Amino acid sequence: MTESRIPTVRLGEEGPEVGVQGLGCMGMSFAYGPADAEESRAALERALELGVTLYDTADAYGRGENERFLAPFLKAHRDEVVIATKFALSIPPDEPNRRIIRNDPPYIRQAVEASLRRLDVDVIDLYYMHRRDVNVPIEESVGTMADLVREGKVRHLGLSEVTAGELRAARAVHPIAAVQSEWSLFSRDIEAHVVPAARDLGVALVPYSPLGRGFLTGRFVDAEKDLTGDDLRRTMPRFQGENAVANAALLEPVRTVAEAHGASLAQIALAWVQQQSSVHGLPVVQIPGTRRASRVEENAAATRIALTDEELALLEPIAAKVSGPRYADMSFTSRSREER
Repeated sequence: MTESRIPTVRLGEEGPEVGVQGLGCMGMSFAYGPADAEESRAALERALELGVTLYDTADAYGRGENERFLAPFLKAHRDEVVIATKFALSIPPDEPNRRIIRNDPPYIRQAVEASLRRLDVDVIDLYYMHRRDVNVPIEESVGTMADLVREGKVRHLGLSEVTAGELRAARAVHPIAAVQSEWSLFSRDIEAHVVPAARDLGVALVPYSPLGRGFLTGRFVDAEKDLTGDDLRRTMPRFQGENAVANAALLEPVRTVAEAHGASLAQIALAWVQQQSSVHGLPVVQIPGTRRASRVEENAAATRIALTDEELALLEPIAAKVSGPRYADMSFTSRSREER
């Protein structure tokens, strides 16, 4: 490893070895307003140069467009990268803004074949259940996913937004390499149950939105003014009205720590997530999303920042003070089921 490349870590006990920071690719074709394809391709290439090897997408991102967008990059670097994609959010053809959660075996088989075609690969390195359909036993869903491993269509399995109990039930069926859940200075509910279960089972955590969907960068506050009309964040409570104003005030301790390190707010937020690996004793590979090579460089540099105990203590109270839930509808998140 050269000095400029990030360290590596293994996802779970039997999963792939990847750079300690991955790349969330959703925004390159979905959710966060207009994207420049050439700029996004440059970001992909720069990430790989820096040792970022886990690239995260899903069939629901742009109704498959994100997978198609990644296909040429994957083909050019197939032996160097680990591709992660997801199933479960079915989009009715006549209702493009609606999402139906499906975990039934026929749908899983349909979804994996479609993802393989769009990605133009023979095998998916890490295949996630994107969201949990509580009407289908998780053992049945993971059993089908395990069959895909035996058939050579998938190498490793992952779960997203599951409870500790669901993770344990899934692990009893087949090894799980990673659990993907939101984890950041603004969102820490998984620490109560999911993180301890993952540690006990030898499962890695792959935090998505480690920058609070950009809020923790300090670059914008008012969704009405700072985000385009087609940006998904305009619908999220934490970006709206009084919630946004209150949450912006919570960034002051992040600024204090950033100034001490000569770093950006984003780098401190990412360093905090990365340091949870040693705090909780399990592998953590966060997947910040960006469409710019310069941001990839900034994010990767955060892997070299170590926060002191005093700095961690300064940042500790933030999450408990955040105004507004992650989504307007939290019913499809693991937190809603853990609280039952």
